[in-house]
Amino acid sequence: MSPSKTVFDVALDTLNEAGRLGQINPRALKVLQTPKRINSFCIPLKLDNGDFEVFQAYRVHYCDAMGPFRDGTRIRPELTLDEIKALGIFMTVKHCVADIPAGGAKGGIRADLRTLTARDQESLIRAFVRNLTPKGPWVDVPGADIGTGEQAMSWMLDEYEQTTGTHCPAAINDKPAILGGSLGGKAATGRGVFLVLQAAAQDMGLELNQAPAAVQGFGQVGAELASHLYQTGCRVVAVSDVYGGIYDPKGLDIPALKDHVRSTGSVADFPGTEAMTNDQVLEAEVDILVPAAVHDVVHAGNAGKVRAKLIVEGANGPLTTEADQILTDKQVTVVPDVVANSGGATVCHFERSQGLSDEYWDLDRVNATLRTRIIAAYTQSRDRAREANTPSLRFGAWIHALKKLERAMLLRGWI
Repeated sequence: MSPSKTVFDVALDTLNEAGRLGQINPRALKVLQTPKRINSFCIPLKLDNGDFEVFQAYRVHYCDAMGPFRDGTRIRPELTLDEIKALGIFMTVKHCVADIPAGGAKGGIRADLRTLTARDQESLIRAFVRNLTPKGPWVDVPGADIGTGEQAMSWMLDEYEQTTGTHCPAAINDKPAILGGSLGGKAATGRGVFLVLQAAAQDMGLELNQAPAAVQGFGQVGAELASHLYQTGCRVVAVSDVYGGIYDPKGLDIPALKDHVRSTGSVADFPGTEAMTNDQVLEAEVDILVPAAVHDVVHAGNAGKVRAKLIVEGANGPLTTEADQILTDKQVTVVPDVVANSGGATVCHFERSQGLSDEYWDLDRVNATLRTRIIAAYTQSRDRAREANTPSLRFGAWIHALKKLERAMLLRGWI
């Protein structure tokens, strides 16, 4: 990515090019150039160790033409507003692609969780919710993302309910099932990535059994995806996390690797493997690459070294605009994030519906409905790309979403 370009600039590049290819009403594109609303605030906090810190936080409401704002809360030390804005537009598009009647939103806190105690983290999360002045499931529904999970969402739900004096499980997504969360929610994004990967491989005529694969990012999404690949007989030869990567040309024992990570906190030093850097994992000699960590890891500087035939974006925005073009020119199939990792957003939609109806689904129903929805999202995006005469599934997905947004804006009288 060019040093002058942010991840939000990259998102707008994709938006505007998809708008051109899909002949989208320029007024609709103009609405989407900037978020509808940005809530920026600071959280002062007295820490357990006696220190005092002020944390920068955001909640971006991007576009609600399709329904109430929904989804993620990210916590990381390098967090920027442009990152949250980009994630907001990604969620807007992702909900449309997945046929979810919701708007796009994202929240975040700039903090290093490694420096905070559990009580510090709880205080930070509760203060974040209070500063949002939460209005409930018909307005804005926060969920989890990098740095947050079931525990953080439990604190969020409790703070919402303590503040409003009501019980409302549909107000927060990604909760544990005991508090009204959906079964299958934690595994949904990784499962969805695998389902889309299967469909794309079938379209390419790529047999997964014994096919070499690399997964960059062995967190919740990457580990779940790797488990499914391992079960199909796919040879996962390289994986990585924030501490580095590992490689075994014969294929990694993924269940044993997950045990290793649980006991040591990292994939590093897994017996029988050689060390790799994250960049080497991206450039490994494999058929399938899944970047499942953070944005902009494949860029103009390394895209030409990527050897995979199929790239499935488990993370949000892992390829820059320049990298996407380089790989498309090389005839590499790239399944974009707004399709590939929409499984989490889809099950969040199920979770909210279950909370509102007070009728909860069994795991088989969750997984079967997820499969139907995410394969439809992939198929419709692929078909839109063909209609627009572009080899890019990314533009196909965005065109599919933008046509829905254009129609909704027209009906509402916005444009």
